[in-house]
Amino acid sequence: MVVGICTIRLSLPGCTSLKDKRGVLKSLMARVHNQFNVSIAEVGDNDSWHSAVLGVAAVANEPAYVSGLLNRVVQWIEESRLDVSLVDLEIELVK
Repeated sequence: MVVGICTIRLSLPGCTSLKDKRGVLKSLMARVHNQFNVSIAEVGDNDSWHSAVLGVAAVANEPAYVSGLLNRVVQWIEESRLDVSLVDLEIELVK
């Protein structure tokens, strides 16, 4: 069993309040969960309206599959969501 953990730091330049941030993140997290069948949650910068830290987790038998899945999630966020920009990224695989 392999667990993949991806920590994604985002900048939210279009948000002017925590309410705006919640709307953007709720939509993004729902789309990622539905499209990629991964667990996703906001795990940091909860009180900051201009940035967010998301945690994405996936479990599978093969490390290559988990790594590829998490990379596809990151690629989708970068290409599909013009309202956020990726600041930092960390992917960790635990066997």
